[in-house]
Amino acid sequence: MAELLPSRGTRHERAVRWGIVGTGGIAAAFAADLRVAPEAGELVAVASRTPQRADAFAARVGAPRAYGSHEQLAADHDLDVVYVAVPHTAHHAAAKLALEAGKAVLVEKPFTVNRREAEDLVTTARSRGLFLMEAMWTRFLPHAVEIRRLIAEGRLGELRLVVAQFGVRFDYDPTSRMFDPALGGGALLDLGVYPVSFAAMVLGAPSEVTATADLGPTGVDAQTAVTLRYPGGRQAVAVSSMEAWLPNGATIAGRDARIDVDGMFYRPAPFTLTDRHGDQERFDGAVAGGGMQFEALEVARCLRAGLTETPVLPLDETLSIMETLDRARAAIGLTYPGEAA
Repeated sequence: MAELLPSRGTRHERAVRWGIVGTGGIAAAFAADLRVAPEAGELVAVASRTPQRADAFAARVGAPRAYGSHEQLAADHDLDVVYVAVPHTAHHAAAKLALEAGKAVLVEKPFTVNRREAEDLVTTARSRGLFLMEAMWTRFLPHAVEIRRLIAEGRLGELRLVVAQFGVRFDYDPTSRMFDPALGGGALLDLGVYPVSFAAMVLGAPSEVTATADLGPTGVDAQTAVTLRYPGGRQAVAVSSMEAWLPNGATIAGRDARIDVDGMFYRPAPFTLTDRHGDQERFDGAVAGGGMQFEALEVARCLRAGLTETPVLPLDETLSIMETLDRARAAIGLTYPGEAA
């Protein structure tokens, strides 16, 4: 196993060494943002299921080493942490392979397809004393950090309602992973995880989950609306769609003020705090790069501090979010191949 960061000798003096499993767009975006924040570490290896694809991706993102299998990357003793960026249904296998090889792991969201798989990864990481984190990059963006600060200071008063949405149009293509049940396709897991996680950040775990959906020709959800209820009458509404281009903003409303996140709330974004008298404060939200460097910086910080999970998105919260998604899928009657109906 690669020697992980501080406490022994000079570990804190060198960069965190990253490997990436997966060669899609989000893997490329992550690699690009690593270069924006060198203190987050350096990319040293990538892996795909074929040597040709791995070589091409390595050349594209500037990785020194390319592996034609996930197993080869997991066996690389020069890596500190593996970023898993394969389709949803492959998250569990790729992450467990890396954990069993003694690596810290960052897993793209949704963390897994269901809570059962998520629990297995968490148990494996905890039993081995290894770092594990869900790559919900929104949680680590500057505007999300500032929102949590304002809520903690009581600036919104008693919280009552969260509304968040993520909708983009995908042209129907039964061969695309977005429409493929075998790859965990559908709006909820790919898009809806963002507003569900945003609601969790603000209100915690719901006591009640209801959902309605329109299922497409391949059986996955084309669009889904999830309603979450919490103790004390608080509510959240999380909307996701593969059929409609939504504003993709978010609102957090309290008795004394509200926060409106402009544009795409899940990306680096500005927001406005408006109090009940109409007075406003504006947060810019601009960052260098795409913004994925902030989750990488958090991983590096945790490794250097000897932490096995981040307090910003603890593993128990990730499990709770997966349970919420499970309950929403149960409400709309969506199961994936290999799951019990």
